[in-house]
Amino acid sequence: MLPIQLIPYFQYTVAAVIGTLILGLGCWQKGQKGFLGAVVAVDTVDPDSLLTPWLIFCWLKLVVQGFRRAHAVLGRFYDLSGVRTGKRVAAWEEVAGYFSVFAWKPDTPAEPQLSELLQRYSQVTAQFLFGNTSQQRLSSPP
Repeated sequence: MLPIQLIPYFQYTVAAVIGTLILGLGCWQKGQKGFLGAVVAVDTVDPDSLLTPWLIFCWLKLVVQGFRRAHAVLGRFYDLSGVRTGKRVAAWEEVAGYFSVFAWKPDTPAEPQLSELLQRYSQVTAQFLFGNTSQQRLSSPP
């Protein structure tokens, strides 16, 4: 059984990353650019979070990559037809599509649906939804 609540090589849990991105998405939807709004929103929730705009940018990139990689598998369980993906789609827009499918909103706790999502994906693939384990990382020649 995989520790699906974790992301390999990350200090924060999946719930913390997704929760932060939900707050960041709310800022993006209000017209804010960048990631400072997400940091400020999280700091009002947890002032000891030690988040930076750069870290949230990295998380957004990680989550988008995870969803893209898992799109076909997740499509078996969820209607992903409304999710726009690709290089020409803004990362926040792409994440907004997935979050909408999973009904994740700032005023609704995401953890029950998140847990179900992680379990389904892990059971089908025996992999983590987000991040790469050491076995999946490319080795570089010496």
